[in-house]
Amino acid sequence: MRLYSGKIPLVGTEIVKSLVDAGDIEVTDRTEAEMDVQAVLKEYLRVDREITEKAKDLLQKRNLPYEQFGKIKRTLAGEKAFGLGEDGLEWMTTQMIESFMQSPHIEEIYVDDSILRKRMSDILKKHMQVDEELDEEVRRRIKNLEEGTSTWEVEYSKVLDQIKRNRGLDQ
Repeated sequence: MRLYSGKIPLVGTEIVKSLVDAGDIEVTDRTEAEMDVQAVLKEYLRVDREITEKAKDLLQKRNLPYEQFGKIKRTLAGEKAFGLGEDGLEWMTTQMIESFMQSPHIEEIYVDDSILRKRMSDILKKHMQVDEELDEEVRRRIKNLEEGTSTWEVEYSKVLDQIKRNRGLDQ
């Protein structure tokens, strides 16, 4: 699961709309409330990139094999109390709820945090499962090539980049 920067405005709009329509929150300015959600999502991407870069730097400095990348990244994320993967959903929803509590654009919150978290997580999951959809579409388009060959690898990469560009997902 991955959050693409191109999806952030859509996700922000959908989260606020869903919460308002369900009567979970009351907003004074819907556009500003959406921007509050977008700010949290952008911060998630920023911190994730920062941790990724630090992990790469540590690999290089310590002359470690790339297989250690995931372990180092998880360690760095743990030090910052930052969630990766499924834990990322928890981090994002917690930050959004905290943002709602302090935002002048959220008039009232009528439900428990767990209900807000569930609704927001469902929307985030829906938009973050794009990777699986992309993989399926790429494989459909290059099904005439034999998987595992260098030609397949090159074409997979080209088609994936093209689809991402077409959908506005390239970061």
